[in-house]
Amino acid sequence: MVSEFQESVVQLRPLVAADANACARLERLLFSRDNPWPAWAFVQELKNGANHYVAAELQGKLVGYAGIALLGSASDPENEVHTIGVAPEHQGKGIGRLLLDDLLAVADVHGGPVFLDVRTDNEAAQGLYSSVGFVIVGLRKRYYEPSGADAFVMKREGAAS
Repeated sequence: MVSEFQESVVQLRPLVAADANACARLERLLFSRDNPWPAWAFVQELKNGANHYVAAELQGKLVGYAGIALLGSASDPENEVHTIGVAPEHQGKGIGRLLLDDLLAVADVHGGPVFLDVRTDNEAAQGLYSSVGFVIVGLRKRYYEPSGADAFVMKREGAAS
C-alpha cells in the first residue's frame, strides 16, 4: 500500500526482524511511561505465525509500525491489535490510519471482531479507532505499567460477510 504524504510517499511493507531496533527506539519515544517493548519483543512477535505486522516507511526510514494477532478457530475467529506507533514528528498526518486500515483489512479476511486496548487519556487514538467503528466495551483499571494508567477496551465487529 502506498499513500501520498507531503510531497513524499509513505509505503507500507511487512515488518521484518531487521526493523526491531528501529521499532524499539520509537517505542521508547512513544511509550516511555508504560514499559516500551524492547527489540527482542518485536522479534518474538514476528516469529508468531498468527500475527501480522506492518511497517510504514517515508523516504526509506521507518516512521511507524503496527501489529495484530489473528486468534481463535476458523469457526470462532477474533483479532487483537497489539500495537500501533507513529514517530511523533509524523503523527496527525494519516500514517496511523494507513497502518490501522492495513490491520483491519487482514482482520476482515480472517473474520471475527477486533479488540484493542487504549489509554483512557489518549483521545487522538480513541478518535481514530472510533472513526473506523470501534466502540468502548470495557475499562481496565491501572492496566499500563509502570504509570498505572487506565485503558479502555475497544471492539469493532467483524466485517459483514
